[in-house]
Amino acid sequence: MDKTTIERQKLITAVSNLPDEVLLELASFIDYLYYKSVQRREANNNAANFLLAVAGLGNSCQEDVSERDEEILRNEIDPVYGWNLKSGAPK
Repeated sequence: MDKTTIERQKLITAVSNLPDEVLLELASFIDYLYYKSVQRREANNNAANFLLAVAGLGNSCQEDVSERDEEILRNEIDPVYGWNLKSGAPK
């Protein structure tokens, strides 16, 4: 038997030996532990999803962007007016 199975069997034995008066408290504690483990998993998933959303990975639909970065910037920045203003825009 592996270690997890042995530990589970010990828990089952311990719960079986508990008096009935404490079973409700034990059930509440188990619910809390389950809730805490789910929250931890969700927090880890949310952190990863947040970073992916901020980075915008996979949303550009463009391939080889890293190799074409200078070309892309050349098309985005007006040589006279810079990044913010388009040519022909009033000063």
